Amino acid sequence: MRHFHRCSLTPTQVLEQADRYFGALGLTRGGADARSRTFAGALGTMSLSVKMEGGHYTFVEVHTDQVGESRLDKNVKKYFNVLHRAADPRHLIEAGY
Repeated sequence: MRHFHRCSLTPTQVLEQADRYFGALGLTRGGADARSRTFAGALGTMSLSVKMEGGHYTFVEVHTDQVGESRLDKNVKKYFNVLHRAADPRHLIEAGY
């Protein structure tokens, strides 16, 4: 699946958060460069890339090798909440029901 998120963090901050978050899930960091990461583990494989968009936002794009709503995809969405919280510490994650 493909997921994307826009945030006001810098690309470096986004990648640092990804290293911490996905490392804590037991995913091993594979290929990495200045603007992307690859993680693999029992949940599956994913690639994350970041790019500046319009000078104000960072566009975060994640591709997973999973079909449908897998545990890896749910964790990607939780990671986007982590980014939102890092950009705005006052942000509270609440249930949508």
